[in-house]
Amino acid sequence: MTEVLVLYYSQGGAVREMAQIIARGIESVKGAKSRIRTVPKVSSNNEAVEADLSTIGPPYVELEDLEECSGMALGSPTRFGNMAAPMKYFIDGTSSLWLKGAMIGKPAAVFTSSGSMHGGNETTLITMMLPLMHHGMVLVGLPYSEPSLGNTISGGTPYGASHIGGAMDDQPLSEDEKKLCFALGQRLAQTAVKLSA
Repeated sequence: MTEVLVLYYSQGGAVREMAQIIARGIESVKGAKSRIRTVPKVSSNNEAVEADLSTIGPPYVELEDLEECSGMALGSPTRFGNMAAPMKYFIDGTSSLWLKGAMIGKPAAVFTSSGSMHGGNETTLITMMLPLMHHGMVLVGLPYSEPSLGNTISGGTPYGASHIGGAMDDQPLSEDEKKLCFALGQRLAQTAVKLSA
């Protein structure tokens, strides 16, 4: 089986829901399976630490998860046009994988959620791509052959799946956003299976 990592950070729950739909898209591809992981919060209080194990949801990611998987979907809420600090903190700690070229040639995709239509979705997706490119990963987006990309009046970009959650993060994923998450997972898994062959 070709295993694809779905790695995300979620505070309000929208990015977690997107991750689950992307994982279903991955699982819909023959020969592919998903592995869902998250990252712990970070604190400005240097003495505060998270528990070693996630008590709700999927386990915390380990570097081995990235190394063992044949592809990765990376998701984070938008923070001022960039990924959230917990995800950035984890990514900044992947130098050992970079040094041995562990991620070179693996396909990757990105997804995000913001509070408003112009809340930085596209810049967040693009900035999340940059460390993946430094790792030598092959980026997979969403082509306009996906009907929902042309129909959406909420989230969705060719750079990756996105969601507009509203100022209070209380807007559910639209049908188009859900379809694009599923399609992104499917496309990522298809690419991973082909590259693994």
